Amino acid sequence: MENYRFTAFEKTGETLFDEVWTFENDAAAKINGQQQIEEKGVAEKTHRLVNAAGKLILFHV
Repeated sequence: MENYRFTAFEKTGETLFDEVWTFENDAAAKINGQQQIEEKGVAEKTHRLVNAAGKLILFHV
């Protein structure tokens, strides 16, 4: 299992979420991360999900 950092922001720069999520690998992070983002209601907000090495897995402006 690997840790991934999820952050979501308002256009004002206010941080909505700054969390560490755990997934099996990058592929699982992309699929399951998108589901969690939608559940949190921030799919249309600026957000990113990166792995421990800093690689972008999901990104939306």
